[in-house]
Amino acid sequence: MAKRERGRRALQDEVSRRIQQIYEIGEDGAKVRVPAPVPHARDARGRNWNMTGFGNASGYEASIRAVVDKVRDEFDLSDAPENRAPNPFGD
Repeated sequence: MAKRERGRRALQDEVSRRIQQIYEIGEDGAKVRVPAPVPHARDARGRNWNMTGFGNASGYEASIRAVVDKVRDEFDLSDAPENRAPNPFGD
């Protein structure tokens, strides 16, 4: 099955939504800061992006990594112009 493509913001939102559904995080009322995905060359598992540097994630690292890896398996980061962050200095 082919992966669906998503832009940076859509992937960040999806990971954030799934992280907030983790039982321990919801139970503790923690608000985890989710970084933007970082593109990289396709790896052995066919993934082309990753996320690191979550804020307020102490104690939840393994659960968060599981969520990120699942989303990486489902979606590719698209670099289509409409999915790129706007350049604040113009083109």
